[in-house]
Amino acid sequence: MRTYKLTAFEQTGKQILDETFTAETDVEARGKGEALLEEKELTKQTHRLASPTGKLILFHS
Repeated sequence: MRTYKLTAFEQTGKQILDETFTAETDVEARGKGEALLEEKELTKQTHRLASPTGKLILFHS
């Protein structure tokens, strides 16, 4: 399992979400990240999901 980091921000730059979770693949991590954003109603906020190697899996500004 690999550890991924999901963060979301307000327009002012204030961080409003900082979650880590594990997944087997980048595809699985993307699905988990999207589900977390939907659950917390943050899909329209600036967000990013990074892999353990620093690769951006999800990004929205």
